[in-house]
Amino acid sequence: MTPRRLTDAERLDWLRLLRCENVGPVTFARLLSRFGSAAAALAAIPHLSKKGGLGRPLGLASQAAAEDEMAQTAALGACYVAAGEDGYPAPLRHIHGAPPLLCVKGRKDLAARPAVAVVGARNASAAGLKFTRGLAAELADAGYVVASGLARGIDTAAHQAALAHGTVAVVAGGIGHVYPPENADLFAAIAEHGLLLSEMPPGAAPMAEHFPRRNRIISGMALATVVVEAALRSGSLITARLAAEQGREVFAAPGSPLDPRCEGSNRLIREGAQLLTAARDVVEALAAAPPRFEPAQGSFLEQDEYERSLDVVAKEDDRLDADDVARLLSPTPVEVDDLIRESGLPPRVVVGLLLELELAGRLIRHSGGRVASA
Repeated sequence: MTPRRLTDAERLDWLRLLRCENVGPVTFARLLSRFGSAAAALAAIPHLSKKGGLGRPLGLASQAAAEDEMAQTAALGACYVAAGEDGYPAPLRHIHGAPPLLCVKGRKDLAARPAVAVVGARNASAAGLKFTRGLAAELADAGYVVASGLARGIDTAAHQAALAHGTVAVVAGGIGHVYPPENADLFAAIAEHGLLLSEMPPGAAPMAEHFPRRNRIISGMALATVVVEAALRSGSLITARLAAEQGREVFAAPGSPLDPRCEGSNRLIREGAQLLTAARDVVEALAAAPPRFEPAQGSFLEQDEYERSLDVVAKEDDRLDADDVARLLSPTPVEVDDLIRESGLPPRVVVGLLLELELAGRLIRHSGGRVASA
């Protein structure tokens, strides 16, 4: 799908489609690729979900609900932008499950500049906070926008140090919900001098399942991700893993082996992340090997031949049952290519049946383009 500027009517249709039951970012991109517009997809998905095995009407977002959300967003001084529009970071368009729409507030020009993500422990040490402030300030001086998640600790230090030059905060809740509460002043400062990003409705409170989704945006918009002080079980390690899956550089600052806050970041180095001692390590690495982005499966830039030809085989799809693929699924995530091979069906048909299963709530999509039974 070639990025372009949406009309007001198209933007409203995109928001409606995105807010429909069982429509996630990958399914959204598939529907848009198959039907050509969000309006056409909205008309088609009740039939597709029924074919997939849903025994009741699919929950469709109404025109009035979408208009109300748009109005709430505008009242906050924010707006929705799509892939390819001002305010949507270009590298983010390439990742698996890229957000169809982002709610943005602040300096949209910052989304066009190269970014480095800096993340780490919420309960950071004084040494970790000092190191982060110096690192973020040096990265900003080198021309990079510092991106993070506005969490306590390392995230907060990174935003504060880079604010004067430009920082992007990706929040887990809506633009209208400040979290954590103690960062209210920083939140307001970033809205004025930096850029706030969210894929959630404006009034949404952050929930546990929102944070990994936020993390994929942080890593996906950045050329590299830096981890400072991360425990073995932490969101920062999730961000680092996502960055590696997205083909981005991962750096980690070494820490004391006696400090549990550094166990995760030290393990990243042992497992292949680049050791970081100063901002120049990132700057030199990116200068020596500028990132090259390839469209991931399920991204807005993916144009598989079988996806482009789905309309041609619509009648063939109608003669097939989604159970032809569903019986091959289990709770263990599997590659789509494996389903194609085991089913013996054409790739374009398998993709179409998976779309029906997801709309029916019978399919879960995982990172790396894998799928599993719901």
